[in-house]
Amino acid sequence: MVCALLIILGLFPGIPLGIIPVAVVLQNLGVMLAGEILPARYGSLAVGVFLLLVALGLPFLSGGRGGLAIIAGPTGGYLVAWLLAPALNAWVIHMTDAANKPAWQEFLWAMLFLVVFVDVVGSIWLSVQSHMPFGAALASNVMFVPGDLLKLGFAVAIARRLRKVLH
Repeated sequence: MVCALLIILGLFPGIPLGIIPVAVVLQNLGVMLAGEILPARYGSLAVGVFLLLVALGLPFLSGGRGGLAIIAGPTGGYLVAWLLAPALNAWVIHMTDAANKPAWQEFLWAMLFLVVFVDVVGSIWLSVQSHMPFGAALASNVMFVPGDLLKLGFAVAIARRLRKVLH
């Protein structure tokens, strides 16, 4: 549940871009940590607890937003992907033994599931909800990629340190 709390604490500050209805936040760092540190089912459970609280209306998303309408709205696909991404990432780390290989290998696997997967699922949802061409929705993620990769680098580094302490 620590990861769920980290996701909640990451809501400040949300920086709106104005181009698309998605703000730059640190919350996905909590999702990334859940996928890097926790076993598959617990990573997604932590995100699920967070999303349940959001669905119940608690204002844990950037801008103090919450409620089912947010999850069903244009940015809901990113939230749905957040639910699946930690389990996928943890499973791949386990299956490839990436945690015991060079950090760059773990980073590449994590990038696939914690950045690319989330962006593709979110873009599909954004495209459908906003009646935007999929290519345009996918391209709208480009501005987030550098920050996401930086956050992912932190998540991988933190996870590798924590695994040494915990094992």
